[in-house]
Amino acid sequence: MNGADSLCDTLLANDIDVCFANPGTSEMHFVAALDRKPRMRCVLGLFEGVVTGAADGYARMADKPAATLLHLGPGLGNGLANLHNARRARTPMVNVVGDHATYHVQYDAPLTSDAEGVARPMSHWVDRITDAASVARQTGEAIRVARSAPGNIATLILPADAAWTDLPAGTPAPVAVTPDAPKPAQADAIRAAAAAIRSGENTTLLLGGTALRGRALEAAGRIAQAFNVRLASETSNRRLERGGARAPVTRLPYPVDMAVAFLKDVRHLIMVGARTPVAFFAYPGKPSLLAAEGSNQIVMATVEQDLTQALEWLAEELGLKANAPGLVAKPLTDAAPASGKLTGLAINRIVAGLIPDNAIIVDESITQGREFGGFSEASAPHDLLQLTGGAIGIGLPMAAGAAVACPDRKVITLQADGSGMYTVQGLWTQARENLDCLTVIYANRTYATLHGEMKNVGVVEPGVNARRMLDLDQPELDWVSLARGMGVEAVRVDSIEAFTRAMQAGLARKGPYLIEALI
Repeated sequence: MNGADSLCDTLLANDIDVCFANPGTSEMHFVAALDRKPRMRCVLGLFEGVVTGAADGYARMADKPAATLLHLGPGLGNGLANLHNARRARTPMVNVVGDHATYHVQYDAPLTSDAEGVARPMSHWVDRITDAASVARQTGEAIRVARSAPGNIATLILPADAAWTDLPAGTPAPVAVTPDAPKPAQADAIRAAAAAIRSGENTTLLLGGTALRGRALEAAGRIAQAFNVRLASETSNRRLERGGARAPVTRLPYPVDMAVAFLKDVRHLIMVGARTPVAFFAYPGKPSLLAAEGSNQIVMATVEQDLTQALEWLAEELGLKANAPGLVAKPLTDAAPASGKLTGLAINRIVAGLIPDNAIIVDESITQGREFGGFSEASAPHDLLQLTGGAIGIGLPMAAGAAVACPDRKVITLQADGSGMYTVQGLWTQARENLDCLTVIYANRTYATLHGEMKNVGVVEPGVNARRMLDLDQPELDWVSLARGMGVEAVRVDSIEAFTRAMQAGLARKGPYLIEALI
């Protein structure tokens, strides 16, 4: 038994049995330890952003952390964008970052870096293992932090000599740790929210975190139905349960003007696991804070608190029985388009109508998928995973992680073509693991959202230089070739009829499949 064995055993003792990895030389002793632990599933990503994005998707669906294995500070740095997204989602994750042997650091070898300095901005907790005897204790603390409500990013740096050194005699065996439970809601906040709802004035419940799932969402739906309260979610959310008989929740729009209009008549904004709404970016002459000036903003419960307890307590305070009727989405009355030129709008409507029961939707459609949320309120029951931190390139790896967590569920990714190129290697992982992932590429061959941002700063018609930074042509991306080159079957379509057939074919089969939808 060496330090690497101790680390792996501590992970397994705490039911962390999946490791997404991109290892290097410093991690070989840990890789060897993983080879001795058949219970641990090891999933290779060909880029560290795939590793961290997949670990995010896995934890969102498994409700427990995965481990990642990364190579020194530079390897960790490659994964930081999707660690940022996971941190904003409060996704539980344990990162194991290999480092030089303690005695080798002094020689400033080419890969020597400040791994702690790289980790801290995107982690809630960072520690460096001191020696082999300390591995189990420090790994246990990393797991405790990661699993403590509402979820945290814990990064543990593993020097190579701590991994390869044998454990001293008498070293305690790894044990399961007890994470911190969520904090309870407070009575004064519940009463303030109830008073606002009873006033009869325009009120919105802004939900985030676990308020968008299970009993918490059911309670919110009962409140909304009984008191004509609007249910809304933050623009970006870790996981939403949608469709079927679940209460529909409207997403706060991303564009600042639309968000301001959405909130302008709200007299009481009650936040449950959500933050004060702010614009993604600052614009000349536009507000940073989106709620109407003078509105009554009530923080009923933060994401660190027990949101199920808070919403069920609020329902009880309002006199609602547990079996009171809840808010239900109105079914769409218009049929999905059957023929014609393919557009983003048509894709959104068709996909919403074809979602199978219990599917997982991964949404990184950016601009083109904006209407999907409205269309899919009354779809079959599904979970929706969103881009939470604004760092694009999470869709393909997050789908891979979700499929590892839920092998019996179809994963459908709505993927913008530009952001998909950030972590296109995720398709290789989907193929290698034979994951049931259906990917729809919105192939408009441009960064459409950035064209919109140019208009927001006053540039109506970009010039040649600007267009060369905003458009994905010359040469055009060939997603069918990219997918097939990584082992994923793919098809290109440009009509509504062909897209509908391709979706039906992708849903009918198991394993990875990609549709390049030219719009």
